[in-house]
Amino acid sequence: MTEQELTTKEKAVASGERTRPERYFVPDVDIRETDDALWLYADMPGVAGDGVRVDLHGDVLQVDGTVSARDYEGLTPVYTEYNVGNWVRRFTLADTHRLDASRVSARLANGVLEVRLPKAEREKARRIPVTG
Repeated sequence: MTEQELTTKEKAVASGERTRPERYFVPDVDIRETDDALWLYADMPGVAGDGVRVDLHGDVLQVDGTVSARDYEGLTPVYTEYNVGNWVRRFTLADTHRLDASRVSARLANGVLEVRLPKAEREKARRIPVTG
């Protein structure tokens, strides 16, 4: 068996690369079910439309909201209800076969992210005609 010498290598940080500590918060979410869809309403104040990401991978739905820290630099608020930070929340969907993943939609308005998870056609409630 031969001996090998271990050496350490210094890490280099690119000049344009910045690092900063970031906070992540779990947004409050209201969930509502209608006959044709599940609706999620996530409170994500401070997030702009281009800072939202909604991903559905298998049975996991993840929502991310990024807040621009630049908008808050130099401010000295008298009172705040929450700190500045990003938002992230994950949901495990129990019955993904009941949803139509190709028609999932989301929109952000006034700091509230609205996610619509439509039900598959076979899962929608419907009236059965009776003849006789």
